[in-house]
Amino acid sequence: MADTNPIRQFEVHPVLPMEVNGIDLSFTNSSYFMFLAVAGVTLLMALATTKRALVPGRGQSIAELLYEFVAGMIRSTAGTEGLRFFPFVFTLFMFILTLNMLGMMHYMPAPGWHGFTVTSHIIVTFALSMLVMVIVVGYGVWKNGFKFLKLFVPSGVPLPLYAIVTPIEVISFLSRPLSLSVRLFANMLAGHILLKVFASFVIMMGTAGVLGFLGAALPLFMVVALTALEFLVAFLQAYVFAILTCIYLNDALHPGH
Repeated sequence: MADTNPIRQFEVHPVLPMEVNGIDLSFTNSSYFMFLAVAGVTLLMALATTKRALVPGRGQSIAELLYEFVAGMIRSTAGTEGLRFFPFVFTLFMFILTLNMLGMMHYMPAPGWHGFTVTSHIIVTFALSMLVMVIVVGYGVWKNGFKFLKLFVPSGVPLPLYAIVTPIEVISFLSRPLSLSVRLFANMLAGHILLKVFASFVIMMGTAGVLGFLGAALPLFMVVALTALEFLVAFLQAYVFAILTCIYLNDALHPGH
């Protein structure tokens, strides 16, 4: 009997159990998929750039398209000066995109290993968003000193309104890591739950005789349609995370603008 529990797909299981001084350091399915994402992106970029040619092959073309896509994203939001953060933004975008795409592959080519969506866990997305904010604040203070506080005092606002605008800006800034992490987590979690629910309808109705088999056509169509939509969402959420990172980095580069 197929597993129709929509929540079980998000459970973290140890792949290689390990305990050191009472601390659980097991290599889990979450760790495995993060390792796959890092290895996959590294291998793709290494193979694509090994034989650099004037007329690029397929691998080099993919690498160049990804490079220009992220570079254009940075230039349009943070300006040319923001390209100093290109390695960070590119790595972040590719890591999240690969994790999202791997999460769409329910069955992996290994005995007993099933697909796992790492970005459906709030602890992972929150850690990534906090990394972004630490870099934004750290670089902003290092580059601008106390001028970084101009971020909370926008120029062109009438003086009496600062009593209202400044607290709003502070609250907005402090809520950035939460909104950045929840947006990615919630979209991936909800999408995969919805897919699992409709897939379970197909299984349950398919076992209910001829009428049930015919009735399973609608949820089957929904599964196919939602799968296509989820692939689009997987890309869009990686893009949104990356472009918001660029916008926040622009605040570190040009506070108060």
